[in-house]
Amino acid sequence: MTAERASAPLRVVFADHSSERGGAEFALVRLLQTDQPWSPAVVLPPVTDGTDVFTESLGSRVPIEHVGPRHVARRQGGSGAVAAARLALKIVASGVSLARLRAVRDADVLVANTTRAAVYVALAGALTRTPFVVHIRDLMTPDAIGGTATRLMRRFVLPRAAGVIANSRASLETVRPYLRTEVVEVIPSPSGLHPVDPAALSVPDPVTRIGLVARIDPWKGQELLLRAFATACPDAGASLVFFGGPSFGHEDFLSDLAALAVSLGVADRVEFAGHRADVDAAIASLDICVQCSLRPEPLGQNVLQYLAAGKPTIVSGEGGPSEWVTDGENGLVFTPRDADALASAIRSLVEDLALRRRLASGAAATPSLLSDQQVGERIFSVAERSAST
Repeated sequence: MTAERASAPLRVVFADHSSERGGAEFALVRLLQTDQPWSPAVVLPPVTDGTDVFTESLGSRVPIEHVGPRHVARRQGGSGAVAAARLALKIVASGVSLARLRAVRDADVLVANTTRAAVYVALAGALTRTPFVVHIRDLMTPDAIGGTATRLMRRFVLPRAAGVIANSRASLETVRPYLRTEVVEVIPSPSGLHPVDPAALSVPDPVTRIGLVARIDPWKGQELLLRAFATACPDAGASLVFFGGPSFGHEDFLSDLAALAVSLGVADRVEFAGHRADVDAAIASLDICVQCSLRPEPLGQNVLQYLAAGKPTIVSGEGGPSEWVTDGENGLVFTPRDADALASAIRSLVEDLALRRRLASGAAATPSLLSDQQVGERIFSVAERSAST
């Protein structure tokens, strides 16, 4: 970077493969709402269903461009050689489209916000000779992102990255063997945290609302929680609330959950509240908060939000959430994918006010819960250092 450029705002282009309401997309929106000494732009594929969380949230604050082919979730993309070839063509088309943009050609550094975007950002970076940063928000394993994506990340993207941001130690360990850069940081995603004062906590009794804040998606564990709730709370009293809408083609799963609630005899105590823009208010309305994903979460933004709100919290004992929650101190940890273990944890909290109070206080006192501004400053540092490589 020249001396003249060093005195100007860092020109950063962020790329995402989706504009839907997902965790990575909300994290990028929150990042771009912080105050950093950069000149950012966002590049996305065409909007498919009218949903564009970036335009909705950022308005004209940040330039947004839509180019290249649209990308779909892995479950919709098919499998086998034909699907792999189709994916390869889309990646090439996306990379070339990205490289043609003036914003990309003039950028000091590119930042891939998701795994899918990382592949074509790496291609655009090679075509324009622009350094790029990869934001690792997934566990880089075939089970989590698919075999083709794993091979592309390991062989093509990661060895060429100028910088890497992992959202947890768990996600970093899945990519570390493939990195050549020394610009590597573990930084939690911006999660809109507003930590409460532990001394000001009020823990209601009895428990009336148990909930999960996550998009409606089979791997997020809504079915597991629904079955555990029916076991733990068979009688009227507590209700179960799912905050989050079906994204990435999972509308049928929402219908399946509603049908399951009927078959379990708890439909009158289960609420599908849909997407809520005010996540703080949604979490504030809950007495017990749950994270129960069926595969390891790289981070679990909802867990950070639960803790910051001082909520009695239950998490699955793997991945990023287990780095933040210590069983019996600031939450309860259950055996992953075990409905009976989850039901037992729910029952323990419902029946024990003293335990709820102790865990709520521990949650609010969890160390290293960063504000979005603090997270943004650390991400800016990585982008700046990567631009100089």
